[in-house]
Amino acid sequence: MKPYVTHHAFLMKYLKDPEHAAGYLNVSLEEGTRESFLLAMRNVLEAYGGMTKISRLSKLHRVSLYKMLSKKGNPGINSLMTLLNSIGFQLVISAKNPKLRKAA
Repeated sequence: MKPYVTHHAFLMKYLKDPEHAAGYLNVSLEEGTRESFLLAMRNVLEAYGGMTKISRLSKLHRVSLYKMLSKKGNPGINSLMTLLNSIGFQLVISAKNPKLRKAA
């Protein structure tokens, strides 16, 4: 048995917790680029069973999942919502600056 755990193995175990996975995705959206969010989505989907399982749950083709979540991928909002829904998450919009909400 290895005396250590690889970063990837630790990340997969960490992301199986829904709270951790949601936080991971939110941070990647807030502080990252489109590419970093797509990488975060790939990691979360892998932790939740991998592309084959997610493909069955979401009813999206597995090859399409790989393409849309690649570095050059450009998934539509409906596809993202379907993927998130398939693993028990939802897309939520919140005010970035509460003062802006009061001014409107």
